[in-house]
Amino acid sequence: MTSTPAIGPLDDLDAVLALNDAHAAETSRLDAAALRAIVDQAFLATSVTGPEGLAAFLIALDQDADYASPNFRWFQARCLRFVYVDRIVTAPAQRGRGLARALYEDLFARAAAAGHGRIACEVNRLPPNPASDAFHAALGFAEVGTAEIHGGLKTVRYLLRETSR
Repeated sequence: MTSTPAIGPLDDLDAVLALNDAHAAETSRLDAAALRAIVDQAFLATSVTGPEGLAAFLIALDQDADYASPNFRWFQARCLRFVYVDRIVTAPAQRGRGLARALYEDLFARAAAAGHGRIACEVNRLPPNPASDAFHAALGFAEVGTAEIHGGLKTVRYLLRETSR
């Protein structure tokens, strides 16, 4: 039986940058100033820390954020009220422990409590990310659109899920 991971605030931004940059193909690179700007306006910025340091993190913004991401803006143009998962990353050695699921479940509960009915995110179609596709499908996300971004270097699938199912 696995225990529920302890979810806390996202406060070690240097560790977040390092983990994010190790997965830049999936998440896109950030510098310290950009990360601080996102975290400062986040609806939710949480993490799980283990004995080796940062194990996983999630950063989510609501529809009122001032964020230039083309993916966030896609949802902003189509949805009145939502929470957008900008990034969720689990350290490779920590995968399979349910950390990302726990971070999402915490987000679903907090978003619902704040009156948000939908959680939005995107997953790369090109380059493909089959593990993320399967994970988000298992959580109940459904595709609502696609787009080519970054001059056609990436294609993404836009996903939505109701906070209460």
